[in-house]
Amino acid sequence: MTVRPIRLFGDPILRSPADQIRPELLGSPGVRDLVQDLVDTVEEPGRAGVAAPQIGVGLRAFSYNVDGEVGYVLNPELVEVSGEPELMEEGCLSVPGLGYPTRRYPYAKVRGVDVDGDEVVLEGTGLMAEALQHECDHLDGTVYVMTLDPEIRRQALRDIRAQDWFH
Repeated sequence: MTVRPIRLFGDPILRSPADQIRPELLGSPGVRDLVQDLVDTVEEPGRAGVAAPQIGVGLRAFSYNVDGEVGYVLNPELVEVSGEPELMEEGCLSVPGLGYPTRRYPYAKVRGVDVDGDEVVLEGTGLMAEALQHECDHLDGTVYVMTLDPEIRRQALRDIRAQDWFH
C-alpha cells in the first residue's frame, strides 16, 4: 500500500498508550491496510521495527524487519523477558540521527494475533529482543529516550532540542 511518514519525538501520539484492536475489526479492510502500511514502512532500509503510533495510528500493532524476517503482530503483549538487562546502543525512527545506551533484556517474548485472529508468538535474543521491547514500549506510549538512565536522558533531551527536525 504505502510507506507512511514517521512521527517524530514531541508528537503527542507517541506519548499516548495505543488502543487494542477490537476482535470484530480483525480481518477488516482497515486493519488489513494498516498491516500492509506497517510492513511497507518497515521494509525501508535500516529499519528494524515500526509501531502503529509512529505512523499516526493509535492502535496496538507493529511490524518488524530483523535478520531478513519481516512480519507484524496485532494486540501484542510483552509476556516474558529474561536475563540480566544489558546496555545496548539503541536508536529510534522517531528520534532520527541519535542513539543512546539503553537497558534491554537479552531475551523477549511477545504474544498477539494476526489479521485473522490467529495467535502469533514472537521471541528472540539480540536485535529481535531489543525490537520487541522497543516496539511494545511505543504501544504503551513510551519513547525509549524516556527510559534512559537520568544523566543520559538529560543529554538526550538536550541533543533532541538541538535537532533541526525538533520544533
